[in-house]
Amino acid sequence: MAVSRITKPGITKPGITRSGGAKPKTAKGRPRSFDRAATLRAAMGVFWQRGYEATSLSDLTQAMGINAPSLYAAFDCKEALFGEALQLYQDTEGAEPQRLLQEGRTAKDGFAAMLRFHAADYVNPQKPPGCMAVLAAVVGAPENKTVRGLMTRTRRGAVEMLAARIRRGITEGDVPRTADPVAMATFYTTLLQGMSIQARDGATRKQLLATVEAAMAAWDGMAGNTKK
Repeated sequence: MAVSRITKPGITKPGITRSGGAKPKTAKGRPRSFDRAATLRAAMGVFWQRGYEATSLSDLTQAMGINAPSLYAAFDCKEALFGEALQLYQDTEGAEPQRLLQEGRTAKDGFAAMLRFHAADYVNPQKPPGCMAVLAAVVGAPENKTVRGLMTRTRRGAVEMLAARIRRGITEGDVPRTADPVAMATFYTTLLQGMSIQARDGATRKQLLATVEAAMAAWDGMAGNTKK
């Protein structure tokens, strides 16, 4: 899901470790003999595929090709690693849909291009299905409320980002002034979240594109545009 750059998560130290307690102090200052960017991308893939809670320390170290002390030295804790992985997801996977949204000739054109992109990208066989920002931590154990809070803020940020594009359309004259930007943004964010879940459940590109076209057919009615 295309969202604006997220802020640093409010993650406390220490984080989650093998035993759920404080991280080993011996990990501090351990030399990093690995490519941090590459290991972070590997962690992003694991969180995207498995979600936060289902991802174990061994899942991460195996995918990242490092041991636990190196993981703690580089990323501090599992929560902090997840926060960085989510930021990487926004900066990389979110870049193209953001561009399409902002560069559309009108707000409607931008929304249509963004949604069509996601319809194809959510089922790209080269990636985990769906959207990491939607699926990684929807629900979870009480002790993981920090991560859930981060995901909630991220999803709310998506609504505000879409609403801002509609407000821009109002200013530029291609969206009626009677439109409710937040209501419209909430509708299309809900659509994206549903498409993400459908993609994880096996929906096809054709099915998701059909959903997009149906949703775009509702644009003028929601915006209050009565012109034929």
